[in-house]
Amino acid sequence: MQKEHPVFSPMIQGYWRMAEWGMSTQQQHAFVKQHIELGVTTVDHAPVYGPESACERMFGDVLTLDSSLRDQIQIVSKCGIYRGEGKYVNHYNSGKAAILESVDESLQRLKTDHLDVLLLHRPDLLMDADEAAEAFSQLKAAGKVKHFGVSNFTPAQFALLQSRVDESLITNQVEINPVNLQVTEDGTLEQLQQERVRPMAWSCLAGGRLFSEENDQFQRLRSTLHQVAEEIGANSLDQVVFAWVLRLPSNPVPILGSGNIERVKTAVGALDLQLTNEQWYRIWVASKGHDVA
Repeated sequence: MQKEHPVFSPMIQGYWRMAEWGMSTQQQHAFVKQHIELGVTTVDHAPVYGPESACERMFGDVLTLDSSLRDQIQIVSKCGIYRGEGKYVNHYNSGKAAILESVDESLQRLKTDHLDVLLLHRPDLLMDADEAAEAFSQLKAAGKVKHFGVSNFTPAQFALLQSRVDESLITNQVEINPVNLQVTEDGTLEQLQQERVRPMAWSCLAGGRLFSEENDQFQRLRSTLHQVAEEIGANSLDQVVFAWVLRLPSNPVPILGSGNIERVKTAVGALDLQLTNEQWYRIWVASKGHDVA
């Protein structure tokens, strides 16, 4: 079992596909209660999830239906991505006014008075770290956000913002899976381990491609995952992948993307599984297509 994060539950329920689940508000309410009972109490949102921020709005409707849920969960949301309309292009904005406005809009949609965690969603090449830090300070003082972090930041970008923020950034939400090994190679996870900051891991199952694509890399991975599943008594390949992510010494907190409670139960079961070094590297070798040097 992985050690607890000071803010997050051992796994996080992601809601970026909530608008695609085809659930009524009552069904969504039941799903939230079920994953809370499984110990998955942290939920991940963003203004850009769903058309016209539909996922935050829908979750806000659930909290309106049952306000008692708010005290049982930790809400993560983000800011910084803007969808272009007409002649405008998609772009990023991490300016103070943009951050403050985004948070107020998320709070309104989510029907809550505070976020437990706010993340800058993507690195903004025009980010003024002092200005972002001022926004964080103002939000903290107003009680609108308890903790701050980033998403998809490089080590240098993380260090820059941390140098301007008074309190510790509590996470960097990054893609971690056996298909995309970038953050295991570019210093991101080493920096977080050094700072004792646990990453949030998105797309642990590579957006489902791990189980559907037919190129050589995916075929090698599926074959190896089946082998390891038998060795460790895993119920599914999903569990092996989550166990592979959890084995990383930076102690990632996986984000789950399914609206199927049985899939959530399966994922939570990975918390009790443990890979040996050899098994972890066997999966790495299957992804790379070559042995370790």
